[in-house]
Amino acid sequence: MGAAAANFALREGPCLATRMRARHVLGLFWTLIPACMAPQSPLARAQETTQEFNLDRRFGRSDDAIEHVANASRDDYMLRHKAWGGAIRIADVEMGGVRIKPDKDAEVMVRVSWYRPEQNDLHQTLLKQKWHDHDGWKLVTEERVDGDTGLLGEMVVVESPDCPADAAPCARVAPAPAQFPTIRLGGQE
Repeated sequence: MGAAAANFALREGPCLATRMRARHVLGLFWTLIPACMAPQSPLARAQETTQEFNLDRRFGRSDDAIEHVANASRDDYMLRHKAWGGAIRIADVEMGGVRIKPDKDAEVMVRVSWYRPEQNDLHQTLLKQKWHDHDGWKLVTEERVDGDTGLLGEMVVVESPDCPADAAPCARVAPAPAQFPTIRLGGQE
C-alpha cells in the first residue's frame, strides 16, 4: 500500500467503508424499486380480477363480487345467483385459465363444485365467463358449458324412481341439481 493510500485510510478511518457500503446499498435499492412498481399487463390484471371475483363468490362475499359485474349485467347476474349461499352452496371454485381476446375482452373457464344442503350429492358445472376491460375488468356474461344444470337458476324436472311415469304428484318441478335422477346402487331399501 502506497503512502498516499495509507494516509487516506488513516484520515478517513472505518467511517469511509461504512459510507461507501451505504451508498452501494442505496444505489441498488433505487435501481430495483422501479422494477417492483412496473404496471401489470392486461393478462395479469384479468387473472387477478377474475380470481378475486370467483373467490368472493366461493366464500359468499356477494357484495364484493357484484362490484366486478358490469352495470348492464347486474340484474341478470343477481337473478341467476339468488340461490347461492342458501339453496345452493359452493364447495370449490377452480379457475381453468384466462384467455385475452381482441378489443379488451377475455374469456375465463371456471369449474364450480356445488351442492344443495338437503341432498348428499356434490355436483360440478363448467362455466364460461366473458369479461370486458373498461376502467377495470368487469363480468359481462356467464353461461354453463358442461356439467350439472341448476347452478345458474335453471329449472329442472326430476322424477322419483319410485313413481310411475304418468303419476303427476310424484314429479316435482324445482331447481334441481342434475339433469337426470340419481340412482344409488346398494344400501337402500
